[in-house]
Amino acid sequence: MVRGRLSVVGWILLLSSPTAGLASVADLPRTQDGINIDGLLDDLAWQDAVQIDLDKETRPGENIAARVTTVAYLVEDGEYLYVAFDARDPDPTAIRAYLRDRDSAWNDDFVGIVLDSYGDERRAFEFFANPLGVQMDLTNDDINQNEDASWDAIWDSAGRINGSGYIVEMQIPLNQIRFPEVDGKQTWGIDLLRFYPREHRYRFSNNAQDRNVNCYLCQLEKLQGLAGVEPGRDIEIVPTLTASQSSTTEDPVLEPLRSGGSDVDAGVSIRWGVTQDTTVNLAINPDFSQVEADVAQLDVNNQFALFFPEKRPFFLEGADYFSTPMRAVFTRTVADPSVGLKATGKRGNHTYGFFAAEDEITNLIFPGAFGSDSESLAQRNTAVVGRYSLGFGQSSSVGALVTGRKGDGYHNYVGGLDARWKISDQHNVRMQLLRSSTEYPEDVASEFEQPLGSFDGSAAQFNYNYNSRDWFGFLRYSDRGADFRADSGFIPQVNVQQKVAGLGRTWHGEEDDWYTQIRLNGDWDIAHDDDGRMLEREVDVDLSVSGPMQSHFRISVSTRDRLFDDVLYHENDVSLFGEFQPRGGLKLGMRVSVGDQVDFDNSRLGDELRLRPFVIWNINRHLLARYQANFLTLDTKDGASIFDAAVHDVRLTWQFSVRSFLRLTTQFQDIKRNPDVYIDTVDARSRDVGRQLLYSYKLNPQTVFFVGYSDALVDDDQLDRLTTTDRTWFMKIGYAWTP
Repeated sequence: MVRGRLSVVGWILLLSSPTAGLASVADLPRTQDGINIDGLLDDLAWQDAVQIDLDKETRPGENIAARVTTVAYLVEDGEYLYVAFDARDPDPTAIRAYLRDRDSAWNDDFVGIVLDSYGDERRAFEFFANPLGVQMDLTNDDINQNEDASWDAIWDSAGRINGSGYIVEMQIPLNQIRFPEVDGKQTWGIDLLRFYPREHRYRFSNNAQDRNVNCYLCQLEKLQGLAGVEPGRDIEIVPTLTASQSSTTEDPVLEPLRSGGSDVDAGVSIRWGVTQDTTVNLAINPDFSQVEADVAQLDVNNQFALFFPEKRPFFLEGADYFSTPMRAVFTRTVADPSVGLKATGKRGNHTYGFFAAEDEITNLIFPGAFGSDSESLAQRNTAVVGRYSLGFGQSSSVGALVTGRKGDGYHNYVGGLDARWKISDQHNVRMQLLRSSTEYPEDVASEFEQPLGSFDGSAAQFNYNYNSRDWFGFLRYSDRGADFRADSGFIPQVNVQQKVAGLGRTWHGEEDDWYTQIRLNGDWDIAHDDDGRMLEREVDVDLSVSGPMQSHFRISVSTRDRLFDDVLYHENDVSLFGEFQPRGGLKLGMRVSVGDQVDFDNSRLGDELRLRPFVIWNINRHLLARYQANFLTLDTKDGASIFDAAVHDVRLTWQFSVRSFLRLTTQFQDIKRNPDVYIDTVDARSRDVGRQLLYSYKLNPQTVFFVGYSDALVDDDQLDRLTTTDRTWFMKIGYAWTP
């Protein structure tokens, strides 16, 4: 890449020229000069760039003058979009910037660009970087008001802190962005952003934000340019090699740890932009195991299955295309696929998605009104999901969803329609209707008390939302029949009809107020089963305050009647939550709840105390410590202990650079039960420990190298100490080849 340096005259012209404020439409210029992405604004091409001031503070201030100066530079060369930010700071020593893995620097200073590349105010791509060049990228689904950080593009960035602030440069390949084929110039919505965390977390932009308008992308100004640009060949081939060696035991009381030998697998993933509108992903013998450990959750006194988010890249890309009001698609149900195929796209007002996988394991959840069971079958199934949405009007749409899983003696098919109607800037309605057909293997159906043979069920959901600057409210209705199953999704409760109504008020602080926002809201809900029995009735009131040191405090008071085991219990509880950042790089928080709680194992009412502290501490620029825990005690009304449980999740990360880190994760669960007050026989104490040491190097999201070690230990009444049940060494190499 050719690199040029500005002459003295060029620098004078660049620094003295007036910054161009963005009108309703700004022109994106093209340059013939090269740009070296190094965090320095010294390349000749930046003289060709349009300059845009980020002169508005939109949070916590409401469209007031930005308190620091930020200038963005934009230019393109037919292959890349180049973006730079000159972020001035009156005290550069106060800049918060740490070396981190991608998509994890949200508490730092950072800048970025949001691109509504179709100009339809529905979906956007977001690119951010902190002052050291750490990348964060997302998709923004404005219809569902959801930002998804799981999307990872391949782009370049660099940042440098200097004596007057910091500079960030970005080079974004146009083939990483979907945009329509048009004659002449493209017209994109654009938002240029700077986040400035000090006493408060300030947000600066080139766009004003009307808080009475319940959409984001509809308020962006436009950028025009890229005439005649085509994205070119969009093919990405990623061969992978994984190797592991495991030693396991299923019964540590009777069997010692046994080596399972070594396992080496090769696979390949292909991403092909068939057209500018459609992308196809194919994975053959993929490594769909996730490298990062899930966040530890306390599995005690729970009625329903715990939810763990998806982390595997193949399923994360384009996940928002499959989003519907009900969680009818949850890709972690695909456990061990031998092959996967996915296609996603958008053409005009039409959005579509499809994926299919051959899975070696069939994971099942058996939902009910009062709890759920689960089972994992060592048998293959074919999983298919199809999604289509037609947009109309301003951010309105109608859509269809079909899912299917079929195996030996087993099937689950789901199909239905959904819609979103944006009535006005403040009012919108969402709804969905689904129908399912299910059949389990006869032995499985008998064991888990499921219907024999094929059976059908239905589900419906209706949501109304009102949002304005000062008021918000909602109405919800859902009906999930007893025989409804969504085995490709995550719906652990059925045989329930629920109605919810809520209303809230927001007060916004002014410049001299000690608070930035106060919210008071409450909701009422009631649920019945298909026979009309009341399952739950609850009233909840919340008061929250945001203030100095980026603090947020909330108090919640609730009262509910809950039916369990044919007894209606009355519960009252109070919860407190608080978090703040006493200084840069340190975030502390705690959630405390106390009140009545049903003991589901023994069908009685008890007294519960729950503490959930967390700490995020950037010890220095390279070292990050994260700790979160969940302490839970439940006593009888007579004061006898039922159980005392705790789970800890500790992670220490040394970040060598923006590309590589070493992380140690330790998770520990300890449950002490009082067998004298249990109906069934239980262990007086059980302990579980999981540890992982991981080294990661990422040239980009697909060109990666991982090597690590993990083990698991357990202890209960049959053991006299923590005993290892699993020990694994693993390695993965992936290389992104773009022919």
